[in-house]
Amino acid sequence: KKSGAGDAESGVPDAGVRAKEAVIINKSLSTLGSVVMALARQDAGGGQHVPFRDSKLTRLLQDSLGGSSFTTLIATVHPREADSDETLSTVQFANRCRNVTTHPHVNYLDANP
Repeated sequence: KKSGAGDAESGVPDAGVRAKEAVIINKSLSTLGSVVMALARQDAGGGQHVPFRDSKLTRLLQDSLGGSSFTTLIATVHPREADSDETLSTVQFANRCRNVTTHPHVNYLDANP
């Protein structure tokens, strides 16, 4: 029996590459969860380090998550019974994101030096 497409034994060409990509994606998403938790604690009054540099994804989202911009999160879920675990996980993550507050402001450049 063949296993999933990300498994090296699946018979899918470049399955090892896909498995490595999946590991990197999961690490980035895990780091994103850690960043959101740290930002929520920081907003609640804790002075905790926010690990933005731990993945490329969080480094790219640093200005959006902890900066001075408006940020919107869209959580997409599926009502199918088989997806209930992922749906619950997504809703819990979205709920944690609600606790993060940003302080958007407009940056002006002085045109006259």
